[in-house]
Amino acid sequence: MLNLFLLCIIIALICLIVKSSLNNAKIAKQNIELQNRYLAENKLGSDVIETVTGLQYEMLVANSNGQQPSKASKVKCHYHGTLIDGTVFDSSVERNTPLCFSQNQVIPGWTEVLQLMKTGEKVKAVIPYNLAYGKRAVGKIPPASLLIFEIELLEVID
Repeated sequence: MLNLFLLCIIIALICLIVKSSLNNAKIAKQNIELQNRYLAENKLGSDVIETVTGLQYEMLVANSNGQQPSKASKVKCHYHGTLIDGTVFDSSVERNTPLCFSQNQVIPGWTEVLQLMKTGEKVKAVIPYNLAYGKRAVGKIPPASLLIFEIELLEVID
């Protein structure tokens, strides 16, 4: 009797996992379509630069005299991250606490855009899902989400 009960629980859990996976795949497909439309329209902006990887960024505050980080640099940044619909998923600005990290601790889109910046600069970075978390959901971020960040590079800590 106990074995039958456990089997039923296992089957129910498998059904929930399959349902969740199918739902995530549906959400990912919708987000990819939304992302493609957003990127196509966004790159028409006069100040928007698109890299070969598909990352788009716009310089909000320039500083030609700042220090440029290498891929191995540790940096200190302020940032504000949103989804396409404006939902804030993370913000050091709202916490009023800049973040220090090595560039191997962040998503590839961050590593790429930071190497294009100098200290004192601020950019708006539009990061496609393949340079972010891919097709998986992470915390408040749905599967295959395009991420929009305002990033201010405060310091390079070598």
